[in-house]
Amino acid sequence: MKLKLLTIAISLTLSAGGALACASCGCSLNTDLGYQGMGSNPGWAADFRYDYLDQNQLRSGTSSISSAKAVGIVNPATRQQAEVEGFTKNNYLTASLDYNNGDNWGATIVLPFIQREHLTYGSDASSSGGLAGWPSGANGYQSKTTGLGDVKLIGRYFGFSEQKNWGFQLGVKLPTGNNAQTAPASATALAAGTSVVAVDPGLQLGTGSTDLIIGAYKYGHIFNIDDWGYFGNVQFQSVIDPKSTPSNIDALGQGGSYRQGNGLNINLGINYQGFENWTPTVQLNFIDKKTDSGTAADTWSTGGTLAYLTPGLLYTASNSVQVYSNLQLPIYQSLNGIQLTPHFVASIGVRLHF
Repeated sequence: MKLKLLTIAISLTLSAGGALACASCGCSLNTDLGYQGMGSNPGWAADFRYDYLDQNQLRSGTSSISSAKAVGIVNPATRQQAEVEGFTKNNYLTASLDYNNGDNWGATIVLPFIQREHLTYGSDASSSGGLAGWPSGANGYQSKTTGLGDVKLIGRYFGFSEQKNWGFQLGVKLPTGNNAQTAPASATALAAGTSVVAVDPGLQLGTGSTDLIIGAYKYGHIFNIDDWGYFGNVQFQSVIDPKSTPSNIDALGQGGSYRQGNGLNINLGINYQGFENWTPTVQLNFIDKKTDSGTAADTWSTGGTLAYLTPGLLYTASNSVQVYSNLQLPIYQSLNGIQLTPHFVASIGVRLHF
């Protein structure tokens, strides 16, 4: 999610005097009805979910920051004035196929399809002979990409108790998304001899790495009352096989090593199941992401801690069809450096059992 669904998304350090686009999204959301204690019947299930988030607010630490103030801050990693970003608009369509044997194990494959548009004004490196960034955008770029992201394969085991209401997860994220995207340089940069720039690693469709995913979940009834349920899950993701940037980006002199920072997601929620077809839910979503590392990484404006309050609603249309929607609202954001964040994250989905 620039996820990147967390995800606090990530940035790339380009060649000296280049742009350092950074962004964060912060979408950590539990929409697995099995983990919520609903719809955990054995057999197959397919889930289709759409997420929208427009990252259009610059933030530093726990406060918002204006473009005029941001451009006057020196990035300690580059010794240049900080990059100023305009926006990152994200549209995610995520398809999941799940199998539950009804006894002690299950498995899920998650395929994200991403459409993303990004604008950065760049960083003002004029003191060292570079091009100006905000407000001219002379040292920035605009990119737009659509395609498959990184696929996840996650297994789970829940045969520890008779109720089968808790279990562990183990999985991998595969480097299936393209991480070699480039974008046209600005007109000013073009006149100076730069025609193409590399899109930041955090804005690519994939990270280029293989990641390990481990987690646990539990659900049940509050005070043993049938109508009120609780659910929670924790998931940790870490790179186990990082990759250097692709050869076409290396050819631009803008490549290098890159490792996405480890991420921890915690989701806690309650639901009310006393209505015939409607089930309201409320979640607290917590995200902690470490700073990215590597010569192609933004080691300043990546990573942080975010918390979201997420009201949602589930509608059971039939025994095999459930429709849901959620609205993530930020209640706490503490970000490293200067990053883009959304004012909200909107999600809608349908789950089919067969």
